[in-house]
Amino acid sequence: MRHDSPARTTLRWVLATLYLAAGVIHLAMPAPFLKITPAWVPDAPLVIMLTGFCEIAGAMALALIPRLRRAAGIAFAAYAICVFPANIHHMMMDLARPDHGLGLGYHLPRMVLQPVLVWLALWVSGIIDWPWRKR
Repeated sequence: MRHDSPARTTLRWVLATLYLAAGVIHLAMPAPFLKITPAWVPDAPLVIMLTGFCEIAGAMALALIPRLRRAAGIAFAAYAICVFPANIHHMMMDLARPDHGLGLGYHLPRMVLQPVLVWLALWVSGIIDWPWRKR
């Protein structure tokens, strides 16, 4: 079994903590998520609830269950890709408001960080080593 670097281990725990918190928020306060969910998503309340459960389960697998870590990393990378349309929808809705909602200062970093979340999920779970692979 390969030993992870302290950076990979630390960032894995950070990512797991963020997804655990997001999962709890999805379950405890679904209203903000329902407001930004595109209309084409079927049964949005159910999707938001299931998303919360999946985030919690994935966070636990990523942090605590080594044999499920890679599956959790792949799932979180796919999830970050799948929620990108909702993030775009939220940005467009927000910026169309007279007060511009949360503004570009919130939305642009969120858009830029989405691919970073995909990479981070894959890196902390050991799926990829880029850009630090040994030669």
